[in-house]
Amino acid sequence: MTRVQTALVWVASAVLLVIAFAAVFPGVLATHDPLQTEVRAAMLAPSPAHLLGTDQSGRDVYSRLVYGTGRSVGIGLLATGIALAVGLLVGALAGLAPRAVDAALMRVNDVLMAFPEFLVALVVVAILGPGPVNIAIAVTLAAVPVYIRLARVQTRTLRRAEHVEAARILGVPPAAAFLRHVMPGVLGALSVLATIGIGSSILAAAGLSFLGLGPSEPTPEWGLMLAGGRNVLGQAWWIAVFPGIAITLTVISATVVGRVLRARADGRAS
Repeated sequence: MTRVQTALVWVASAVLLVIAFAAVFPGVLATHDPLQTEVRAAMLAPSPAHLLGTDQSGRDVYSRLVYGTGRSVGIGLLATGIALAVGLLVGALAGLAPRAVDAALMRVNDVLMAFPEFLVALVVVAILGPGPVNIAIAVTLAAVPVYIRLARVQTRTLRRAEHVEAARILGVPPAAAFLRHVMPGVLGALSVLATIGIGSSILAAAGLSFLGLGPSEPTPEWGLMLAGGRNVLGQAWWIAVFPGIAITLTVISATVVGRVLRARADGRAS
């Protein structure tokens, strides 16, 4: 990597560390109660008293942004983790199954992959109803086809690898050979993909919240905060701009780190 690329990776990693700290310890960074309202302090511009200004109810935007980190990032992490687990299970089964079963599973998977992830998530949450749990389920179902396809490809490739064949020749049972020599490689590939997919999941969850399908007021959540400030951009731009910046930085940082990990994994594989 060039010096510029290395610097970008360090900056992205630092951003992710700050976001992780804010998600786990919001009370350490926040300066106000994120739910406290004060009508007389409504829509105040950023100042030393309110670092990122206040919203229409006089709530501190910075503190709401900090407390919203756990919810916004948490939904993305939960959805990505479930998608990885389901993709690993179904993809590995497809890779080991007879040709007819494999073909049937992949045709269903191809149909799901033909639709944009956000559209699939939108349809699912429209059926299940709004709420953070339903958003996590919707984002999971939208993301899981990609993990299934990668797990299936990796399984079919690794099961024919020389070291796996050698283990079978030495008398290692097929199930033990799969768990010991195939599954770690499949899981490693999916983990790299998940690092990139976290950003997409966070963005999808924020988008659904922006449309009013996620948590309800007064819950601090980035997509909900962004939606709350869209109608007052001319009078109080900071209400929507700062949550938008938080979402953008998180997605970009996760993508940068994920692409570096994927490049290194591809280098080791070659």
